[in-house]
Amino acid sequence: MLIEINPKNPQGRQIRRSVEILRSGGAIAYPTDTYYGIGCDILNKKAIQKIYQLKRRNKSKPFSFICSGLKNISHYANVSNYAYKTMKRLLPGPYTFILEGSRLVPKIMLTKRKTAGIRVPNHMICLALVKELGNPIITTSATKPDGTIINEPSFIHDFFRSRIDVVIDGGPVPGKPSSVISFIDDMPEVIRRGIGDVSIFE
Repeated sequence: MLIEINPKNPQGRQIRRSVEILRSGGAIAYPTDTYYGIGCDILNKKAIQKIYQLKRRNKSKPFSFICSGLKNISHYANVSNYAYKTMKRLLPGPYTFILEGSRLVPKIMLTKRKTAGIRVPNHMICLALVKELGNPIITTSATKPDGTIINEPSFIHDFFRSRIDVVIDGGPVPGKPSSVISFIDDMPEVIRRGIGDVSIFE
C-alpha cells in the first residue's frame, strides 16, 4: 500500500493508520532527513526478524532506531550530561548517536558492547509516527540486495511489494547518509561523516 502524507503537516488519520500497522507487527517505509527508511516497532521481535530478512542482514549487526526527542532517548539509552547537552544542540537532525542501550532495548538491537545507534531525524513524518506509537521504530535505509539505495517511494513500493505493508510517500529527501558519532565513555568519536555537521567534534 502506498499512501501520501504531507511532510510539513502530517495528516493525523494517515499517521494513525500507519501506526496501527506497526502495532500489528507490520513493516513500513517512511521518509527521514537522510534517506527513505524501512522500519517496524522496536518492541515487536517478529517484526524485527522480518526487517532482517528484508535486508538480508546478519543478526550480529543491529539496526539503529528513531526516538521522538531527547526525553525519549533517555528511556532507551544511558545519557551522560555531556551527551545530553551536545545532542540538545544538534537534534533533531541528520545524526546517528552511538550510546549504551538501556534495559528497555531488545537484546537483538544491541551490539556485543551493549551499544545502540539512535536517531531523532528532522522530519515531521517519522517523529509523528514514533510519538503516536509510543516507542521507537527501527530505521534502516531501503536497499536492494546488492546494497543499491532506493530513495523513491514508488520504486520502494514496486521493489518490495507485499513484503512491506505500507510505503509512505512524503516527497523528496536528501539522499545522503547521517553523520555517526559515538559517545561511549564520553569520548566523542566521529565514525562516519555524513550530512550532519561534525565540526564541533574536531
